[in-house]
Amino acid sequence: MLAGKVALVTGASRGIGRCTAVTLASYGATVIVNYNGNKEKAEEVVAEIKANGGTAVTYGCNVSDYDAVETMMKDIVAEHGSLDILVNNAGITKDGLLMKMSETDYDAVLDTNLKGTFNCIKHISRQMLKQKSGRIINLSSVVGVYGNAGQVNYAASKAGVIGITKSVAKELGSRGITVNAVAPGFIVTEMTDAMTDEAKKQVSDHIAMKRLGDVKDVAEMVAFLASEKAAYVTGQVICVDGGMSL
Repeated sequence: MLAGKVALVTGASRGIGRCTAVTLASYGATVIVNYNGNKEKAEEVVAEIKANGGTAVTYGCNVSDYDAVETMMKDIVAEHGSLDILVNNAGITKDGLLMKMSETDYDAVLDTNLKGTFNCIKHISRQMLKQKSGRIINLSSVVGVYGNAGQVNYAASKAGVIGITKSVAKELGSRGITVNAVAPGFIVTEMTDAMTDEAKKQVSDHIAMKRLGDVKDVAEMVAFLASEKAAYVTGQVICVDGGMSL
């Protein structure tokens, strides 16, 4: 489905990013596994992909660093000849009620989640325009759709990702480039592992399907949007949340 395509997944050393990288590789894409702090985990992802017969390499880069992202994109194109699929997954949380939230925590989340998305799209858009093709998939969140107490910074960043998605879809659509957002609900990751069983039950009770999602659920949606099967889908926000936002 993705044979011959080159894909970059940011924040791919764990969680949704890791599963997305593995899934895209399983469909034939050459995957660049981006990481910021944990090179060892990123190398484990590459090892898993190669063990399954796929092709992948790591690339360390803080997506909030404008100049570093520009260098990363140039290096990828120089090494691989193109970049066909960009998955903006890198994200952090620094939760807290608004009255107690520091400016530092607010800025850190916006810098990675929102500015990081801008940086990556900005620095690969010219190449995709030259190719007259490309798939950009941005990871938002259902929190960016309907908000959540204690996550003002995270909700703002993920709502901003939706705004970027819709705007860039209009700017690039005429050149064969699609831009979509995937908005996961509560997905089983390292973050949810820290939740108590009671907390997980309370969350599940508010989900139509009465369970938390799996990273594979999100990764498969990303793979679909990255493929030719979604060639006429752009500017959309697809909630992968088991009906949580209904």
